Amino acid sequence: MITQAMILSAGKGTRMRPLTLTTPKPLVLVAGKPLIVWHIERLRQAGISDIVINAGYLGDVLIQALSQMTLGVNLHISDESVLDEPLETAGGIRYALSQGLLAHKPFLLVNGDVWTTTDFGRFRAVTLGDRLAHLGLVANPEHNPDGDFVLNDGKVYPKTDKSDLTFSGISVMSPDIVADVAVGQIAPLAPYLRQAMNEHRISGEIISDTWVDVGTLERLAWVDNFAKNL
Repeated sequence: MITQAMILSAGKGTRMRPLTLTTPKPLVLVAGKPLIVWHIERLRQAGISDIVINAGYLGDVLIQALSQMTLGVNLHISDESVLDEPLETAGGIRYALSQGLLAHKPFLLVNGDVWTTTDFGRFRAVTLGDRLAHLGLVANPEHNPDGDFVLNDGKVYPKTDKSDLTFSGISVMSPDIVADVAVGQIAPLAPYLRQAMNEHRISGEIISDTWVDVGTLERLAWVDNFAKNL
C-alpha cells in the first residue's frame, strides 16, 4: 500500500506571468484555495499523510505560506531554492531521497501544476513489483494533440508518431527510477521513463476524471470557474 507522496512544486510558471512573478505557482488560487492545497487535501482524503514538497522558485514564499497552514499531514520540504540551479524532476526526486525525506519505497508523484477530480486512493493499492513506475494517462487535451505515450495491454511505451494519450503528471514511482542520478544532478525524468518503457517496466491506466494542466492563465481561469461550481 502506498503511504507517501511527493508533489513537484519547484517550477517557475513562466507561462503564467505576470501572476507568477511574485506568487509561486503552487500558491496560485483555484476557487479561493491554493493549487497545492487541493493536492494535499486529496492526498489526505486518500489516506496518504507523509508528503514531500520540493520548493524552488520563490521557495521562501512557498515555505512560509505552508508553515502557516493547518493541513493535517506530515509535510516535508525539500528546499531546492538553496541550490544554484533547478534540479528538474528526476534530480528533485533524487535530492529528496538523499535527505531522507522520501523513504526508499514506492511513492505517489504528483505534478504541482495539474488539477484533477481524480481520487488519489485509486493509486494506493498499486504494486510495482519489478516495474519502475505506473502512470496515469488522460485523453489528449487541446494543447497536446499528438499525445505522449502508448498504452498496450497495461504497459506504457514511447509513441512512434502520435498517440491518443497524455501523461497526467500523476504516477506511482519506484525510487529505483532515479538510481543512476547523482545527488545534486540536474536531470529530467523523461529519459529515464523512456528507457524503462523500452525495457517493458512501465505500466499505466487511463484517468477519465476531470483533469487540467494549469499551465496558462487561460486554463487557470477555466479550472477556477469549474471548481467554484463543484
